[in-house]
Amino acid sequence: MANLKYSIFIFLGACSYGILASIVKLGLQAGHTVHELTGSQYLFGLLLLMLSFPFINRTKVSLKQAAALLITGASLSLTGILYGMSLDRNPASIAVVLLFQFTWIGILIEALYEKKKPSKAKIISSLFLIIGTVFASNLIAGGSHTIRADGLIYGLLSAVTFALFIFASGKAGKGIPGIQRSIFITLGGLLLVAAVSGPPLINSDLQLQGLWKFGLLMALFGAIFPIIFFAIGSPHIDSGLATIVGSAELPAAVAAAMLLLGERITEAQTFGIVLILIGISIPQFSFKKVSKNRYST
Repeated sequence: MANLKYSIFIFLGACSYGILASIVKLGLQAGHTVHELTGSQYLFGLLLLMLSFPFINRTKVSLKQAAALLITGASLSLTGILYGMSLDRNPASIAVVLLFQFTWIGILIEALYEKKKPSKAKIISSLFLIIGTVFASNLIAGGSHTIRADGLIYGLLSAVTFALFIFASGKAGKGIPGIQRSIFITLGGLLLVAAVSGPPLINSDLQLQGLWKFGLLMALFGAIFPIIFFAIGSPHIDSGLATIVGSAELPAAVAAAMLLLGERITEAQTFGIVLILIGISIPQFSFKKVSKNRYST
């Protein structure tokens, strides 16, 4: 039951991150750049988290723990940058499929770290997720595309960095309260964005043009909610399971695109979403069955 509870936190975090894509599209349609939106996302996210700092339980953080959490945050913001570069070069359906290779990459990372083979449930689950991603991204009906090799590389790298973020979320800063961990993770993301693109988000003219509205929404759904939920859930379940549950991001992204952008969901996408949800559920049922058997013995 505890395993399911923490899986729900991961599920909610992934859904929050899925909604982010539609907010980014709205921001781009309003004339803002990816760097401006991403920078504002982490700036507002850090400011909102810092407002809660005086009211939360805190613990002493060592230099090693702080560095690990900063790197964790950097891996998440790097995912957004690489994914944006992939989207800029190839169709969205291709970029999404490449990003969602993080499912099997995350399971592989866990297997290498733990030095043991993935369970049958995780292997079967990953197959459902990969096939479901192809359908849910509408790639199956996409026709022929001109594919750029550099876009493929950026897409695969975004999958690697996102898998590393999920893995690191469960390892870095264990024992540190969730919001305190989230502050360090968000700071790491902000520092990387500033290093890569510079600080145009500090320009007051940009904020007056309405960037702050998108930055605030992106902070909530792309920094605060997912980072806090992952910070709460990831330390209590293995990274392979966290990776699988994190696949809820794609169904959430498709649903948000329908509600916020007016996009139509095809039958193929609906079928893909069902496959992804089945893939997410498989390890949960497997765990409950194992727990019941252990209890009965």
